[in-house]
Amino acid sequence: MINITLYKREMKSSLKMLLLFAAIITMYVTIIIRMYDPEMMATLDSFYEVMPEVMASVGMSAGATNLIGFMISYLYGFILLIFPMIFCIMRGNGLIARYVDRGSMVTLLASPIKRGTIAATQLSVLISGILLLVVYATGLEYTIAEISFPGELAIAELLKLNAALLCLHLFIGGICFLASCIFSDTRYSIAFGAGVPALMYILQMLANAGEEADVIKYFTFFTLFDAKGIVAGEGGAALGMLVLLFGAITFYGIGILAFCKKDLHI
Repeated sequence: MINITLYKREMKSSLKMLLLFAAIITMYVTIIIRMYDPEMMATLDSFYEVMPEVMASVGMSAGATNLIGFMISYLYGFILLIFPMIFCIMRGNGLIARYVDRGSMVTLLASPIKRGTIAATQLSVLISGILLLVVYATGLEYTIAEISFPGELAIAELLKLNAALLCLHLFIGGICFLASCIFSDTRYSIAFGAGVPALMYILQMLANAGEEADVIKYFTFFTLFDAKGIVAGEGGAALGMLVLLFGAITFYGIGILAFCKKDLHI
């Protein structure tokens, strides 16, 4: 159960942040999709040949043969990973830990609302924000692709890809929410909630950079998001998506339990 009044208030607080990240995603998605043409692809591939390690570190690769492959190379290695992740970090910390740190949790707990309801409501706000960003990105990608290159983008492939992207960001949101529930000091909440995803992404960049560091991919959860494998219908990629979803649910459950049992000293 969630408290509708609290949910509406928190979603209103999320609005400016959501609009900001939606604007950033709009800019990058529009620019990159419209760059899909033989001449521009040849230019980008030449950049890859000059500095392959740098391009590969952020998930970019050369030789895309279709629009979805081009989008995977230039959107799903950095843009659609980093910006929703930053939203998860910023919003996740603000939903629980910031209230406790500022003493505002006293007001919430003074009302006839159970701790579990408060935690579930705040979690619903985080999940709603993540879902809105991914759904918006999906609709935007399809719209821009259809306007610029009618019939080039298969909607089924795009939906599968962004379903996996959603699972990844729900997992990241789970880390941020768990940190917010465990730590009463926002410094520690941000250090853990932001530090873990950031470290995992850095490890993924190192793993992408060359065969010498390939073993690092086994130490980061970003490896579970296999965009090319999802589009190709590979079973391992689908399993990775399910692991991320199960992990997200687990983190959410532990976070709510931790918040219900913690001593808030209020």
